[in-house]
Amino acid sequence: MAEIFVPDGSWTFDGEILRIVPGGDRSVHELRKLLGELTIPLAAVGGVSFEPSRKGGSLQLRLRPGADPLADTAAGRLLGSADPYRLAVPKGRTGAAEYLCDEVRACLGLEGAPGGPCASFLLPGPAVPVSASAGDGTVSFDGHTVRLDWTVFAKSAKQAAGPQTLPLAKLTGVEWVPQSGLNYGRLRFHVEGALVKAPEEDPLCVSWGMQRYGGATVLVAAAVLARLPSRRELPEAAPAPDPAPAASDDREALLRRVAELEDQDAVLRRLGELGELHRSGVLTEEEFSAAKQAMLRRLGDR
Repeated sequence: MAEIFVPDGSWTFDGEILRIVPGGDRSVHELRKLLGELTIPLAAVGGVSFEPSRKGGSLQLRLRPGADPLADTAAGRLLGSADPYRLAVPKGRTGAAEYLCDEVRACLGLEGAPGGPCASFLLPGPAVPVSASAGDGTVSFDGHTVRLDWTVFAKSAKQAAGPQTLPLAKLTGVEWVPQSGLNYGRLRFHVEGALVKAPEEDPLCVSWGMQRYGGATVLVAAAVLARLPSRRELPEAAPAPDPAPAASDDREALLRRVAELEDQDAVLRRLGELGELHRSGVLTEEEFSAAKQAMLRRLGDR
């Protein structure tokens, strides 16, 4: 078990699942608080890094494309404290952050986790019902229907069109873009045959010119994307036929691979034991670091 608890939140990794919980500190972004706890399977992880800085540093998780509807919706545009896959780490906790980073990387290597796109989402996306208010409208989604209502700041075209009710089955896509410079932020829903207009004139689009991320609009967009019929989980492929009996050379290669995997399991268990000894005070920081590096080098030699 590798874990880190700081004012910005906590990350806990048990070898299979990474749990991310936002902190209660005033500096924690409202988006992360609204999103709540995230449970991320190892198969969804594309990589993890610790980025040191003068004040400590930050942990940064990278997910595989197609694994998470929120990450796909935001497309790297949730920055700094708004990023749910970033953890600000103060100086005194950098060692714990680096250890967690090493543990995730080691397990990614042992499991041979694929780094390419996922065929279907591995995370469920934000819970429903979910709603957000931004700029010229309010948008809500209950899992089946999107509703858009206009505020007094909406242009006459939207006021004339009136509230919009969009069944999920009629949507072909959803688009979210944060406000940047003089450009409006927008949450737009795509319906087959509908004309795409300027954000402030489009009755299928909520737009904002002041808020950076438009409140919780990205959560609404991700919740819709997770449930679009075109993005539902694909049926499993038919099992491949049993291969022909292996030749003697193939059998020897298979036995060597089994031995390698058994050795890797032993190394992983030993890393966990070293972590427990370090946390209980049996090993000093220097002893633990030296032993851990030796075990990781052993993995790299396989």
